[in-house]
Amino acid sequence: MEYRRREVLGASAAGIATAVAGCIGSGEDDGEGSIAGEELALATTTSTEATGLLTEINEAFRERYGVRVAANAEGTGASIRSARDGNADVILVHARSREDEFMQEGYGVNRRDLMFNDFVVVGPSDDPAGIGDAEGAAAAFDAIASAEATFVSRGDESGTHTKELVIWDEAGVEPGGEWYQELGQGMGETLTNANESGAYTLADRGTYLSRDDLDLEILVEGPIEGGPELLANPYGIMAVNPEIHPNVNYDLAMSYIGFFTSPEGQQIIEEFTANGEQLFYPEALSADPNFRQYVPEGWQPDSSGD
Repeated sequence: MEYRRREVLGASAAGIATAVAGCIGSGEDDGEGSIAGEELALATTTSTEATGLLTEINEAFRERYGVRVAANAEGTGASIRSARDGNADVILVHARSREDEFMQEGYGVNRRDLMFNDFVVVGPSDDPAGIGDAEGAAAAFDAIASAEATFVSRGDESGTHTKELVIWDEAGVEPGGEWYQELGQGMGETLTNANESGAYTLADRGTYLSRDDLDLEILVEGPIEGGPELLANPYGIMAVNPEIHPNVNYDLAMSYIGFFTSPEGQQIIEEFTANGEQLFYPEALSADPNFRQYVPEGWQPDSSGD
């Protein structure tokens, strides 16, 4: 994935989006075909809520369509389980391997790349394990394990936890012992715990930058600041398959996906900041589209002719 800002399409595309919005429904109940007054069930990761981005997007969606978004932010793993059980209309998560599995099982449809940021390894300024000099995330994790320096893990099957486990695997380390603490909590709580205990942790850049109460420093950068691609953090959005769960509101889910990936939605992502820092980078619109976003990694069409 190329980590650069995508050009948001211009006024003509915005006009098309506005016209489509008018056809789907406005903030007023205009009779048959309107979606005003309905409620969308969204399952999502904690970083979208903790940063405040979700509040801004959902308010803009409500103003446009008159629809309330009932968001349940509990991490990627829990969000996918909720959607698999038919308890969500749409999911917004950030662990592509788990998204692919969800789609391969038939539970998810119409996946879109949405936005990205990256992961960073943060820790106390005195850096007791010396990871600031490490060449990459895996080397940093290996140094933490070798020094038995305190590392706080989310331990919650979230997208961040999934990435953390990938890095430990790359480092050839199976973490454990008193120095490795699994919390089973969200990113915000994990950062607070690491800050209070002088520990290292893996964080998504957006949640870290949205906090102004931390003494933790970024010691290993992700690809946005020239770090390794291993720390890439793309977000995807997809509807729950109505053929598997007829109870889901598929039309509303697709309206939300359309809004989030529209020029208006992508501009909200582009302009969203906290403490003067951009937290996410839009990725849905490009003159050079990535068709692999729609299907699981490694998928090939059936060429048997049956």
